[in-house]
Amino acid sequence: MSVSTLASALSVCAPLPVLGRDVTVPLVTGGEVAYAALDYAASAPALQRVWDDVAAYAPYYGSVHRGAGYLSQLSTDLFENARRTVAGFLGCREDDQVVFTRSTTDSLNLLAAALPADCQVFVFETEHHASLLPWRDARVTYLDAPRSPREAVETLERALADRDPYGPALVCVTGASNVTGELWPVRELAAAAHAHGARIVLDAAQLAPHHPVSVADLDVDWVAFSGHKLYAPFGSGVLAGRADWLRAAEPYLAGGGASRKVSRRQDGGVDVTWHDSAARHEAGSPNVIGAYAVASACKALTEAGFDSLVAREQHLVRAVRDGLADVPEVRFLSLFGDDAPRVGVLSFVVEGWNSSHFAAALSAEYGIGVRDGLFCAHPLLRTLLGSDPQAQGECGSPESEPGEKSLNAIRVSFGAGTPDEHVERFVRAVKELVTDGAQWNYRTEDGRCVPDTSA
Repeated sequence: MSVSTLASALSVCAPLPVLGRDVTVPLVTGGEVAYAALDYAASAPALQRVWDDVAAYAPYYGSVHRGAGYLSQLSTDLFENARRTVAGFLGCREDDQVVFTRSTTDSLNLLAAALPADCQVFVFETEHHASLLPWRDARVTYLDAPRSPREAVETLERALADRDPYGPALVCVTGASNVTGELWPVRELAAAAHAHGARIVLDAAQLAPHHPVSVADLDVDWVAFSGHKLYAPFGSGVLAGRADWLRAAEPYLAGGGASRKVSRRQDGGVDVTWHDSAARHEAGSPNVIGAYAVASACKALTEAGFDSLVAREQHLVRAVRDGLADVPEVRFLSLFGDDAPRVGVLSFVVEGWNSSHFAAALSAEYGIGVRDGLFCAHPLLRTLLGSDPQAQGECGSPESEPGEKSLNAIRVSFGAGTPDEHVERFVRAVKELVTDGAQWNYRTEDGRCVPDTSA
């Protein structure tokens, strides 16, 4: 694809304004360049709209649910309105609860703590560790990586059919892979879960920033996501969905805000009545600014229109794939095939390169920020790469086990704030590195590949 064709394809709609778009970074080869942030899957930059809303509210910040003063009352209204905004953004049902947490990881650990006794959890090995690891007190069945959406549904149906039909069960599944970007058949998996008497929680960390998510339409029981991937990096997340298991569980944290009534007993002990609302799991002073930022991002994305955002992002995906189609050394990773629907997340390996070395060169020589490694999804990456080892480069993580040094990949990810030039520079940089090699020498320092500046 020529540069003019690429520019034409990407001009369908303009990127949304984000912070950091004018930041410049030094190049090891000399000079500076505007930083190309292509690691949205880890943390997306804050939307300018979110930053402006937070800055406007900051002087009025006060404690919530606890004060009679004007700022406390204003902050309480803002906090609870944020909850309602998020509920609308997620298409929640009337009796669903929206609990503010710190992140997707925190949300899923909260739900894990609320599971009823003897609950069995079903989770694919393809999940991010946030979805894979919280279920330590439950009976967990790990499912093999499927190679098509249909196989995913069939694998889950077989596993559920073999379980004890009388015990509680929960299925945990991602909406979009943080490694391959591929969309999962959430509605079909939810139908399979419910047909077998199980519930389902959707990890929407990578889905919510890119696609509309409706709890009601997808028929999931819960959804979890993080603000820092939704252009609101202020340390807030969400768990939204059915209230019954949450109301029946002991509070995630014990303390003020979660308790409705506390009294001393004659024997010297303490009796506590906990809230039945979302406050039950929001003990302590909540992250009001984080919640407000998430709500602001929800409004901004809704007003921009997901149809437009999705169309632009698909142009970006095609631009990367088409731009590198004539580079045989580059191999993109996927479970469901190259043509599978996906969000703006692509992982790949480059023949002859250690991925840490390649990512370091992209940063140091081109000012491009990508991610390398196993992306907190070790079982999935080992499935995708384990039988196809890369040639080890001269720079990379220390080898802890045989073959471990080469077992990593490169991830490029983008979203609503990605400008055309960043994608064009990335495609050009990959081609130049493959053809000409790095211009600088690199060494390993603290397990990371960095430019060698000792000479």
